[in-house]
Amino acid sequence: MVAELTNGSFNEFIKEGTVLIDFYADWCMPCVMMGPIVEEVAEKFNGKLKVGKVNVEDGHEISQKFGVSSIPNFVLFKDGKVITNFVGAMSEEEFSEKIQKFL
Repeated sequence: MVAELTNGSFNEFIKEGTVLIDFYADWCMPCVMMGPIVEEVAEKFNGKLKVGKVNVEDGHEISQKFGVSSIPNFVLFKDGKVITNFVGAMSEEEFSEKIQKFL
């Protein structure tokens, strides 16, 4: 399950454990393509990884705070701190490999 996050829920969501955040926009075709892959990865790593998403249109403050200028942009957190980020559309296999290294 991928949680839709807002300014109010974001900090609490990333506070504990390993968390992947998908920064996206509805008008962004690569973001739309990555949607089902993000859902798959959330299921695949269920219990090891929490997954949330932030619409850059609504979550402008959060996007700015983490320097998100290109989307889709994926930021991986460990106990509230950024451990890595990657940008752009990719295959489910490549996406899983990038995340697996940090679990």
